[in-house]
Amino acid sequence: MSQVRIGVDIGGTFTDIVFLDNDGQALTRKVASTPDDYSRAVLNGIRAGMDELGIAPNAVTEVGHGFTVATNAIIEQKGAHTALITTEGFRDILEFRRNRTPRLYDLYYEKSPALVKRQHRLEVAERLNFRGEVLRPLDTADVDRAAQAVLDSGAESVAVCLLHSYANPAHEQYIAQVLRERAPGAILTLSSDLLPEMKEYERTSTTVINSYVRPVVERYLTLLTQGLEAMGITVPLSVMQSNGGLATSGIAMERPVYCIESGPAAGVVGAFHLGRRLNLPNLMTLDMGGTTAKASIIENGEMLQAPEYEVGGGISVGHRLLRGSGHILRVPAIDLAEVGAGGGSIATVDRSGSLRVGPQSAGAFPGPACYRLGGQDATVTDADVLLGYLNPQHLLAGDFPIDAELARRAISDNVARPLNLSDVEAAHGIHLLVNSNMGRALRAVSSERGRDPRRFDLICFGGGGPVHAAGLAEMLDITRVVIPPFPGVFSSFGLLVADVEHHFVQTHFKTFDEIHLPTLAALAENMWQEGQRQLRLEGFADDRHQLITQADMKYEGQVSDLTVTVPPGPITQATLTAIAENFDREHEQSFGYRTNANYQLVNIRVLARGLPQHPRMPQNLHPTPTHPNAAQESLSPTRPNTPPPPTQEGAPPPTRPVYFGPNRGGWANTPVVTRPSLQAQTAPGPLIIEEYDSTTVVPPTWSATVDPASNIVLQRR
Repeated sequence: MSQVRIGVDIGGTFTDIVFLDNDGQALTRKVASTPDDYSRAVLNGIRAGMDELGIAPNAVTEVGHGFTVATNAIIEQKGAHTALITTEGFRDILEFRRNRTPRLYDLYYEKSPALVKRQHRLEVAERLNFRGEVLRPLDTADVDRAAQAVLDSGAESVAVCLLHSYANPAHEQYIAQVLRERAPGAILTLSSDLLPEMKEYERTSTTVINSYVRPVVERYLTLLTQGLEAMGITVPLSVMQSNGGLATSGIAMERPVYCIESGPAAGVVGAFHLGRRLNLPNLMTLDMGGTTAKASIIENGEMLQAPEYEVGGGISVGHRLLRGSGHILRVPAIDLAEVGAGGGSIATVDRSGSLRVGPQSAGAFPGPACYRLGGQDATVTDADVLLGYLNPQHLLAGDFPIDAELARRAISDNVARPLNLSDVEAAHGIHLLVNSNMGRALRAVSSERGRDPRRFDLICFGGGGPVHAAGLAEMLDITRVVIPPFPGVFSSFGLLVADVEHHFVQTHFKTFDEIHLPTLAALAENMWQEGQRQLRLEGFADDRHQLITQADMKYEGQVSDLTVTVPPGPITQATLTAIAENFDREHEQSFGYRTNANYQLVNIRVLARGLPQHPRMPQNLHPTPTHPNAAQESLSPTRPNTPPPPTQEGAPPPTRPVYFGPNRGGWANTPVVTRPSLQAQTAPGPLIIEEYDSTTVVPPTWSATVDPASNIVLQRR
């Protein structure tokens, strides 16, 4: 390899790494995540891969990164000691939230605690109206008392969020000036800088989360950057944002809220660019990892964005109406539905005698029982091993040993005996139930949004996605499935094909008959200029700028809004007519109707994208067929180098018994093949396709082929 780009995505169990050269040659590696210091696994994996390939540090032209550090800090309540300064009377807004609960009839349900304790939520007397007019001047004595309270509490980070500061930031700016003088060591986040948008709880929650995780992310990215520089890699570190665009590590340190869902977003970005290359404009994506499965949708060649999402409240059940358990983040993100359905999801029998799978997970340690690390619970991976879907002896090309007997014992003790089933029946039940859970996530991004799943192709990745892909497609009546190259580390690949993006938002709350066109045009022009300024700072010439304008709109009287695209060009009356038509169309598709009510503009959004000089998506992808022992830091204390022997040319492939369910004949002696062996031919199922980072299961009613771009394509017969 001459010049190399490196993508790294941290997961709960494994850290995935892709080395990609300009010709599309790729080396993929999975190394054990190191939760005590995530940067250690990243640096060890990069160092080992470079040694294996003989890559010099000056040959590395880019390092893209997706991480879970911020998410873990919120879930584990291990963020920075944070204080909140807010308008008098709004101290408890973090407790009130939206007054919604995901468990309506559970009298004992408790929401996750606020990220800032009540004694560290400080009030100042002041009041603005929604136009930004001062109704009550800021009490400077209150500001002095709040600054002293910050000093006395030893708060590491301070969030400042005042009522209607999106319309007039003067009071917040004064508080920031006082804090910089009185508490110079505290890290400040102003809501008027971070999110100049209406809705007090959403803005407060987003500002607090940014303050809470900012010191954690700063320390992590600083440590990682220093480690890369010590290796001789001096190129800037790029970080994936939740919206699918790349940002510099400096922006990620200052505004980590934009990177909370960076890992899941990267996989969708990879699918988006692959769909463009394959001329597949309508795709449903499923990323099945060790703990969760994430579903998203690409429609008419565009990734769908959500203006907000929740974090830190446990696993979403994959339904957009059941919310309220987590903390709201009002930042643009790729629209994802997430369920607790991964390879490590634990199968249990509840008191009513019903089988349940997830959301609890065995995690990285002790992991599934078959990992031989002391796990006793039955998991999805154990079921897939027992059914023959996964290699019963090892994973990762022989580098990670598997004990099928431990998998059988865990399923027998925890599921089969309590339900009076055979071990195989119990394992198959676990497999079907986790498919049902993931199907809910896929429906949440399709049929629940007025989209017919049958119009879409399904692209599956993650370590477990290809195992369950065909079963999920059948549930949704989808007839074609695409398994991309190196699916187990596909999110890391997505980091290397994403574009640089910056998102800007400003509230402009007006009904259409109240809009003053010159004012709206000036607002949009200022946001366009800010986007261009940021892209110029990152080295993009003006002819490489792409500016996309969007509007958050609703019918007057509605609570929620929808985001629609604004036609390019100057803002005129024709622009308002066009976005009204776009809104009517989207509202009818999402909710089944349109009405004659007055239109109301809520926010203006601008997406500034930097376009590369050369395509970031290689014309063809070629996984490097080298054994990964040199790049592995295994979870297991032993690392036997026992890759399966290659099949001699002309000899039939090896087989193993695989259970496809009672309706498909039960057990079948199934050929086990590799991706390259299927090149340019169609092979009928049943079939198992094994590769380093994942396994694809082809049931009897499906066929498989490998297209010229090295994708496995499954067709339902």
